[in-house]
Amino acid sequence: MKDISVNEQLLENYSNYYSNVDSKWRQISSVEKAKNIISLCSSYSHELVLEVGAGDGSILEKLSEQYFGKELHALEISPSGAEAIAKKKIPRVIKAGLFDGYNIPYQDNLFDLVVISHVLEHVEYPRKLLYEAGRVGKLVFVEVPLEDNWRLPLDYTFNKVGHINFYSPRTIRRLIQTCGFDILGQRIANLSKESYQYQEKTKGYIKYFIKEYLLRLFPGLAVGVFTYHQALIFRKHD
Repeated sequence: MKDISVNEQLLENYSNYYSNVDSKWRQISSVEKAKNIISLCSSYSHELVLEVGAGDGSILEKLSEQYFGKELHALEISPSGAEAIAKKKIPRVIKAGLFDGYNIPYQDNLFDLVVISHVLEHVEYPRKLLYEAGRVGKLVFVEVPLEDNWRLPLDYTFNKVGHINFYSPRTIRRLIQTCGFDILGQRIANLSKESYQYQEKTKGYIKYFIKEYLLRLFPGLAVGVFTYHQALIFRKHD
C-alpha cells in the first residue's frame, strides 16, 4: 500500500486551506474538540502525543494550555497548516511537519496516543491512515462529524470543506472495529454554545439548545436528525 497517494484535486484544495479559513472559528470549535480528547484519554498514558492532520494547531494549542501531554507532535498534509502551527510557537509542541497523507514517518509504538480529529471525513483511504495510526501509537483517538443522517443529500457535490466520507454512530464504529481495533470508550457531543453563536448569533443560540436537549432526551432520534460529533478511543486488538 506504499503507492497510495492523495489525488491532485484534494491536494490543490488543501494546499492553502489554512491561509483562507476562518481562524477564529477554528479556535472556538477547538475547545470542544480538545475537551473530548481529554475526557476520553486522560486515564490512559499520554506523555507522547501525535496529532495527524493537525490543521493550524488549534487543538494542540488547547491541549498545551491544559497541560495534556509532555510532548506534542503534529503532522499535516497542507503546507499552510504546518506554517500556521510553526508561527504559533505552541508550548509543548516539539515538531510540526508535513507528510504525504498516509505514511506516518515514525517508528512503531513510539507514541502513547495518536489523535485524528476531524480528518477521516476528508480521507480517500481511511483504513490506510487508521492502520498507520495503530502502528505508531499505542492508543488512537478519532473524532468525526456524524453527517450520515436524514438531512444528508442523496447526491454528492464537492465543496471547499472537503468532506468525502459521511459517518453515522454505527458506521464509524464498524470502520474502526474492522481495522482490528478494540474500542475502549466513546462520546457523542454537540458543538459548544459559543460555536453556534459565532456562526448564527441568536439563531445559533436557539439551535444549540434544541440539539442539546434532543441529544440528552432522545439520543437515537437526535443523531438521525442532526449532525453531532462522535469521539472514540481504541487500541489494536491483542
